[in-house]
Amino acid sequence: MDIVTVHNLKKYFGRGENQVKALDGIDLNIEKGKFTAIIGASGSGKTTLLNMIGGLDVPDSGEVTVDGVNLSGLKEKELAVFRRSKVGFVYQNFNLISTLTVRENILFPLNLAGSTPDPVFFREITELLRLSDRMDAYPGQLSGGGQQRAAIARALMVKPAIILADEPTGNLDTKSGQDVLGLLRMSVETYHQTLVMITHNLEIAQMADRVVRMEDGRICG
Repeated sequence: MDIVTVHNLKKYFGRGENQVKALDGIDLNIEKGKFTAIIGASGSGKTTLLNMIGGLDVPDSGEVTVDGVNLSGLKEKELAVFRRSKVGFVYQNFNLISTLTVRENILFPLNLAGSTPDPVFFREITELLRLSDRMDAYPGQLSGGGQQRAAIARALMVKPAIILADEPTGNLDTKSGQDVLGLLRMSVETYHQTLVMITHNLEIAQMADRVVRMEDGRICG
């Protein structure tokens, strides 16, 4: 069963000779409950595609449907609701709020949406991600790997339809990166979560159930 359907997606930047075809007619289906890696050189369109799936950017033409929601024509407020309820984001630079504790960062999206946290699920994911003893710490008091684990917990806490990860190990050393990848893979298996990850690393991509290759705004494998 597909959770994401992308049809003839196009996104161009600039005009004339300077025009860049970031996405040049993308067709893609992503299976629910699987780990999909998107690889390609810098400028191949990976991040633009991820942003389209996450409702962070609007295509020039084409359609994106995520968990039954067609993003075409949604207004910004509707896209904001979609992002809060359907998507968990994990970024290379963690995007934690430095003035909030780990607990507050993890619960922030739920608080923003006015939702009540599930205490059992909260305890389960913080134990899984080895954060139970760091709840009152601030992001600056954690290692890079610890901050990324907190970011993953924040993404999982909203029980999203899909997790989108943009080079989540890019700022981590090799050991921490392998640890974080293992935990992401475990979250897919434990919670039957759908994960779409951008990476330049072929070794990382080999951990995925499926690898999608991009080149010059097109899917080539």
